[in-house]
Amino acid sequence: MSVKVAIVAALEREVKPALKRWQMLDSEHEGRHFRFYENDCCVLVCGGIGVDAARRAAELLITRYQPEIIISLGFAGALDATMKIGDVFIPHRVTDAGDGSTLEVEGGEGELVTFASIATAVQKAKLAAAYGAQAVDMEAAAVARVARLHGIRFEAVKAISDDNNFEMPELENFIKDGHFCMAGFVAHTLLRPWLWPGLVRLAKNSGRATKTLCAWLDQYNKSSRVPGEYTTRIASN
Repeated sequence: MSVKVAIVAALEREVKPALKRWQMLDSEHEGRHFRFYENDCCVLVCGGIGVDAARRAAELLITRYQPEIIISLGFAGALDATMKIGDVFIPHRVTDAGDGSTLEVEGGEGELVTFASIATAVQKAKLAAAYGAQAVDMEAAAVARVARLHGIRFEAVKAISDDNNFEMPELENFIKDGHFCMAGFVAHTLLRPWLWPGLVRLAKNSGRATKTLCAWLDQYNKSSRVPGEYTTRIASN
């Protein structure tokens, strides 16, 4: 099967409300589970968190679907104070903070930097100073590298889920092989009430970011257009 558009998302909960009419397909590949969502012109896979998970998902999408364009879709943290929760950011440049490699993207504006860990407020400030980027994520550079290797168009579409001075809760220890262990995280936080206000804020912000991603994805519920016109910022709700 071939499609025009292939999308790599991290977590299903970030995009699931937009996928109610898509066909779901669970598949095993090299001992790993992947969940695909398909419609007439587009396929989306929830590949997991981080560069390794994103790379595996992108390679599998290209092998199975031979898309014309591959898109990294998901949450990002703001590095620029003007970026607001729920904004959509479509960069012109994607940079890997691990090795400094950069990919220029057609359309869009600004720079997205991919960082190997969940960025703290201090790390966000350092990344902003080092790269002059507007946002940070954990997957786009890996998808961009795979796209370049295969000669396929690439685009990144990110919804801002935390502002530049927001201190993320303790999430890093609950990510294993690209998956987030929700049960372990809940057990951890139940005994630490001082974390609860930050978690409430994070949940609210994530909900707004999900609405943004789903609004962007809704174009594939209405038409078979290939992205290109969708390179403007959607105002936060």
